[in-house]
Amino acid sequence: MYLQHFGFTATPFSLTPNTEFFFGLMPHVEALQVLQTALQTGEGFIKVTGEVGTGKTLICRKLLNDLPERFHCAYLPNPYLTPDELRWAVAAELGLKYSANIDRQQLTNLIQQQLIALSAHGHSIVLVLDEAQALPDESLEALRLFTNLETESRKLLQVVLFAQPELDERLKLKQFRQLRQRITFSYRLRALTQAETYAYLCHRLKIAGYRGLPLFGDNDSKRIAKAARGIPRLINVLCHKSLLLAFGEGAQAVSKRHVNAAIKDTEDTQVANRLPWRIAGVTFTALLSFGCWYWFMGAQ
Repeated sequence: MYLQHFGFTATPFSLTPNTEFFFGLMPHVEALQVLQTALQTGEGFIKVTGEVGTGKTLICRKLLNDLPERFHCAYLPNPYLTPDELRWAVAAELGLKYSANIDRQQLTNLIQQQLIALSAHGHSIVLVLDEAQALPDESLEALRLFTNLETESRKLLQVVLFAQPELDERLKLKQFRQLRQRITFSYRLRALTQAETYAYLCHRLKIAGYRGLPLFGDNDSKRIAKAARGIPRLINVLCHKSLLLAFGEGAQAVSKRHVNAAIKDTEDTQVANRLPWRIAGVTFTALLSFGCWYWFMGAQ
């Protein structure tokens, strides 16, 4: 709603992972370098973990977009699957045509034959799972068995796991020691620093088409970084709300009041008091409603 007001061509702080807004921040670049190195060397399992909102899905999509043509990628965005469902999903991603009446062993053989055929044509096959912490225990074991499929010289299937830290805790269990030992490359995403947060804000505003004076001051950026604990998703939420409040007042830049109001109104930020925040006696919700009305009237 505030695109025209600030001169944006796109929403700068959308929560949808969009690779057009990808910024080469150190933790994200390092994660991609680890992934690319591991895939080039043919490792069986690769793992990237990070807290909710640290950018795992964005890195996942960036990886999928940038893989060389020789890689044939199977992508499972929601791996909460039983072992049989996992096999069916992998078969579908590999482009297999089969009868619904075949049994588990027949399906596994078909998958192996397809992997061999793709490999014979020079393809490296990669299975990418987002939200891998949702995999049931039995499916994690089925996934490990997939990587037993190999030729004398290399694995027929490489597996990349993007997951929350809960997966790391599960893998410490004795029952997963075989899988744990097969993960030769891994990376843990960290939160952004205050300096990285400021650069991140400037980058997203630039990609969104903004060409005016700075919308967020250095102190406001530090305040957002601290409240969001350096988590990109929370940073986006706080910036979006701050812009809404500035727009609702007709302001041309974000002020300390707008940032404080956004922080107070947002769950999971580093502020203990969650009472409705007021600016000149007006709640955040009221200002937001006014901004919607202001935008609607301006569109008439």
